[in-house]
This record gives sequence, structure tokens and C-alpha cells, in this order.
Amino acid sequence: METINVCVIIGFVLGVYMFVRKLNEIWYLVKLGRKAYKSLPPGDMGWPLLGSSFSFYKAFTVGGDPDSFIYHLLTRNGRVGMYKSHLYGRPTIIVTDPEICRRIYLDDEIFKPNYPKSVKILEVNGLFSRIDHKSAYRIMVAPMNGYEVLSHYVDFIDQVMAKGLEEWSSMKEPIELLGEIGSLFFKVISRIFLGTDIGASRMAELETLYKDLGPAILSILPYDLPGLTFHRALKARKKIENILECVIEEKRRALEKEEREVESQMDKLIMARDEKWMKLYDNNAIIDLLLGLLHAGHHTPAYAAMWALVHISEKLHVFHKAKEEQESIIKQRPSTQKGLTFQEIKQMKYLMKFINELLRRNTIAVASFRKAKKDVNINDYTIPKGWNNYSPKPGTFLPFGIGTRFCPGSELTKLEITILLHHFILNYKMERVNPKCCITHLPAPKLVDNCLCTITKLP
Repeated sequence: METINVCVIIGFVLGVYMFVRKLNEIWYLVKLGRKAYKSLPPGDMGWPLLGSSFSFYKAFTVGGDPDSFIYHLLTRNGRVGMYKSHLYGRPTIIVTDPEICRRIYLDDEIFKPNYPKSVKILEVNGLFSRIDHKSAYRIMVAPMNGYEVLSHYVDFIDQVMAKGLEEWSSMKEPIELLGEIGSLFFKVISRIFLGTDIGASRMAELETLYKDLGPAILSILPYDLPGLTFHRALKARKKIENILECVIEEKRRALEKEEREVESQMDKLIMARDEKWMKLYDNNAIIDLLLGLLHAGHHTPAYAAMWALVHISEKLHVFHKAKEEQESIIKQRPSTQKGLTFQEIKQMKYLMKFINELLRRNTIAVASFRKAKKDVNINDYTIPKGWNNYSPKPGTFLPFGIGTRFCPGSELTKLEITILLHHFILNYKMERVNPKCCITHLPAPKLVDNCLCTITKLP
């Protein structure tokens, strides 16, 4: 009798488990209708509300393997390139096929950016997604792409990187390389977009506040509750907003009175006018543009640069070949020349190949999100209107995206990493404190200890 009772209990528990496990699937089956649901790609809608978030976080956080998340989809459903799921509280189509990813990136008519709540912390008023993106993009991209434009920043970046490495090598204690690189890159991006007249104390405060903002991106718990990372990030964002508001007002007054010339990209946004000579961007729009751009301009590139120093230090055959190239370039330099030139950087063919391979192997942005504006059929599968497209691993070389949302700072990022590597390869070596340190992949792939290391200057 007891055996029968145990079997009944086990059967009941399994039945409840299976029913609850299918609730998400049942919900969308009813919501979409049987015919529409059957046209979805294969996959698993996961648990009610949570979806597949737990397995996603397990794969992408400390000790996890992001490839295992994709491999599970492939082995369970076949190589169809698209899979239904439920992530960040939303029904989601996960795309792993590079051609489908490319199509989605390029189709602004059907797919629009629609990031999770934790990513939207980089918007104050949500205006960035509503203003004329193309005109704003032109203003943003202008100072960061093109040989002629970038050549103007070589001297400044060269000084920043050389000084940074010199300071790191003088430290008596190990440094967290990721944060230190982020500080160097913040100096560069803030110089380009804010100018040189906002004051050292304000610049330092902004950098500190952005350190609280970054960890909240793709946060597991995007709630405004005391003690949570997201709560700290919201407070930091508010302070950043206030600082930028003050800077904009000061600059606007000075520019309108012609007390100073247009220097930075913030100045250009302030002075931008339409054909009727009406200002294009108010303070809120400028803050929305700069809030995310200042973050992206130093935070994401710092991850790439950290991995660049890690890989170049660990792969000695690559290090020596890169060093030969750098020494060859230096030998051809006139004795009167001080510092790098853009022409010398263009000669660094091997180093650029290394950087491209670095970006291929270390996917810095783990996800790109789009929302379908209407039902769309791709490869005989339907992505319903309102569903998110999430591309965790495109499988091809698209490190900066593609289409109208192509990263405007792609060439600047490569330039910064190139100059940093130039000085490091010629004059320094790195030793990690924890060579077997674990990796986490949220919000981007990094060493858990932020690459705790010592930088030593070569004799």
C-alpha cells in the first residue's frame, strides 16, 4: 500500500511538473492560434514568466560556457538556424545562422532595436530611439571614422596610452587591467565628445559614475530596489544626467554668445539646426545621445583591449612577430620624430590581423536585440509581430554589427587598441596574478578578477 502511495505521489508531482513546464507553450499557443504557433521555429518556451533565462544565465555567467547554450539548441532541434525561446521576460527568436542575422541587421523596415529593460538604463528619456537617427548618427560617426579625421587624434591617444602604461608599471601592487584600460579609453572618448573645457573634477566624477552604470547592463535583476546593482546604476545615471545638463547649458550660453568656437561633438549637437534654422536637439535629446555613447566609447572597447593584452602576452610566437613589425617601423622613423604617426599605424598589417582575429574569437557584445514590427517569414518560419530577435552568436565576422546600427566607433576602437599594443609590445610585459582565473560572459566576456596583473617595463 505504501509503495502504491509513493508511486501516486511521484506520478502526481511529475504530472504537475509537466503541466507547469508546458504553461508558457500553452499560453502562446492560445495567444497566437494553432496555425501561427506551428509556423514558429522549433525550440522551447521554458518556464512560465522565466522562460529559458536560468539556463541562459548559467551558460553566460561565471564558469559557464555560452557555446553550450547554442549547442543544446542545435542538438535538440537540428541546424535550422532559428529557435523559439523566452528570455528577459519576452518571447524570443534566437538566430544562429549568419545570413539570417545579416538580413535582420539590414532590415530596418521590419526589425527595430528593442533591448531589455536593463540595457535601456542607457537612455534617460527614450528619445534616442525616436529622434532622427540618421542625422544624429552622422554627427556621432563623423569624429570616429575615416583616415583623415582619425589622424587628428593620434597624438592625443598616443600620449594617453604611453602615459597609462608608464603609470601601471610604476604601481607597487597589481592592477585590475580592465578598469585601468577603461579609464584610458574614457579620457579619449570624453575628449572627443565633451571637449577639454568641462574640468578635470567633472571628468573624474563622470568616469566614477560610469563604473556604477556598466555592471547593470544585461542585469539579471533589473529592479530599482536598494542593494541591487540596477538600483546603484539608476542613481549613477541620474547624477550623470545632471552633470551633462549643466555642461550643455554652460556650453549653449557660451556658443550662442560667440564666446567660444565649436570644438567638441557636444558643441555640434548644441548648434545643429534644420533648414528653418530651428535647433535639432534639445538638452534631453543630447543627453540621451551622449549617455549611451560615452558608455559604449570606453566600456566595450576596454574588454577588447584587455583580451588583446592577454592573448599577445600568452602567445609568444605572435608577440615576437608583432614586435618585429613594430621595431621595423621604428627603424624607418626620422630621428627628429616624436611619437606615432597615422602613416606608421597604417603599416601595421600584422598587428591589424591580430586585432581582427581577436574580435572574431572574443565576441565582446554577447547579444543584439531586435523587435519585429510585423509578422515576418524567414526560411519558412514565422517571427510574430512584437517578438524579439536575439542573436547570441552570429557565427561570422560582424564584431561591430552591420547596417544603420553599425557601431560608429569601430575604427576608433581599433586605433586605440593598436596604439596601446604598439607601446606595450615594444616596452612592457604583463604577468597575471591568477592565470587560471574563470571567465564570465555578462555583460561581456571578461576575467572574473578583471585581469589582475603586474605590468613591468622592459630594460
